[in-house]
Amino acid sequence: MGSNAESLVNRDTPIPVVQLHPADGSTPTAVTPSTDGGSSHRLSASKLKDKLESLGEKKHDHDTTSSRMGDKMFNLLLSQVLPTEDLSDTSPPDTTDPSSSSNIRIKDRRSRTYVSRPNFSIPTMSSNFRRFNSRIGVAFILQNRLIRLFTWTQPTQTLSFLFVWTFVCVDPYLLPVLPLASCLFFVMVPSFLTRHPEPDIAVGDADIWQGNLGGPPLAGARTIKPAPEFSKDFFRNMRDLQNVMEDFSRVHDAVLSFLTPLTNFSNENLSSMLYILLLLLSCTLFISAHLLPWRLIFLLAGYTLTALGHPSIQALLTTPEHEQILSEAEHSLRSSLFSLSKRDIEISPTNETREVEIFELQHRALHDEHGEYESFMFSASPYSPLSPARISGDRPRGTPFFEDVLPPRGWRWSDKKWTLDLLSREWVEDRCVTGVEVEVEGERWVTDLHYEVLESGGKGHRKGGSKGSKDVGEMEKEVLRRAWERSVPSRKGEWRRRRWVRGVERVGA
Repeated sequence: MGSNAESLVNRDTPIPVVQLHPADGSTPTAVTPSTDGGSSHRLSASKLKDKLESLGEKKHDHDTTSSRMGDKMFNLLLSQVLPTEDLSDTSPPDTTDPSSSSNIRIKDRRSRTYVSRPNFSIPTMSSNFRRFNSRIGVAFILQNRLIRLFTWTQPTQTLSFLFVWTFVCVDPYLLPVLPLASCLFFVMVPSFLTRHPEPDIAVGDADIWQGNLGGPPLAGARTIKPAPEFSKDFFRNMRDLQNVMEDFSRVHDAVLSFLTPLTNFSNENLSSMLYILLLLLSCTLFISAHLLPWRLIFLLAGYTLTALGHPSIQALLTTPEHEQILSEAEHSLRSSLFSLSKRDIEISPTNETREVEIFELQHRALHDEHGEYESFMFSASPYSPLSPARISGDRPRGTPFFEDVLPPRGWRWSDKKWTLDLLSREWVEDRCVTGVEVEVEGERWVTDLHYEVLESGGKGHRKGGSKGSKDVGEMEKEVLRRAWERSVPSRKGEWRRRRWVRGVERVGA
């Protein structure tokens, strides 16, 4: 029986589903030109040229073959080192061992299940890195300009940026103008000046008026080409890429070391208090965000961050005294938050408990009115007369022995044994089971009732011919209702069941 079967408990909280083990145990070549026998002849210039070209092609084919062989050898070497499984996909967890913590399925958003992307390949990786490194120079130029801007290398440029920032904060409707103005002044104007350069004036030459940009272009248009491999710019890009990776690693580790202890619930009191504070702040901003002076806030934030990049302020902040003050302030803030969480947050030390159910099914032949019911199996479904499995003709699924019933994955038994549910009428009414006889005393069996009217109605329906299982179910419901209202004599059917319950509790992964 699958682990996704439905179950019920006589309480308001949902319960896990037990696992049942089925009874069957299933779960190219260079061509050399031919020469004359012993004849000798002079080699003309055209033949010499053809000979040299053929030698060049042979050398190129040889180099290509050598390169391919080198790639194959490198791939063979890495295949012995890298894992054998596909790194792009996540296979479903093993469900044969319910006690294993690896059964918890974790979504991998980088898997090809969500986005179809090429697999890892050494030749592709090498080619893509060379192409990427030859084109990434423009990003490093932008990075260097931003560093010079915010470190006050040229104060006039930084002050100009602050003026622009002030205009945008005071009048946010100017924000769409920024990308257009940047394209005009930083892309198109330099490109036009490249096509119309200023004349070179040497000392002693006649005076030439500069600034006339009319007339035909005097130089070629500027184009951006990838840096050639093994060139100076190529190795500069590799150097900058190396430094960017180190900067990213430092920032990544710093952010994780600060945020992870607060948000990963390693200290549940602290993380719970932080969650409550963030929730309250979110609700407050949701209501009163329109009342805050956002223009002034962004203006002061921009001025503060830009001022912090000034060399004198950086020298002041990096002194040991100020570093100690900042460290003590962070420590005191964490301590106050921790003490507040310990005082106001209480975590229950007991494990979460639930109650699972199983139904004991017994069967006898329908024609044997006086025969004894025999044990059939234990199933998570009561296999009621009007259940979808019963109407479609499926047999009940489960296990023949109590010992094969396992707790849900991630849970363990908290009770020593199964307990018979004495409130049989309650679970019958909760499931709206009809056409059964309920024992309120004794062994609490819930037995099917077989009506003769039901049998004759089924025969008439079979004579009628082609209707689906849904029509069959509706007809049986109607027949049962009429038989119940008319008090038609009945006898016990071929199935009966009773409910067993047992407590479970959560276990750590």
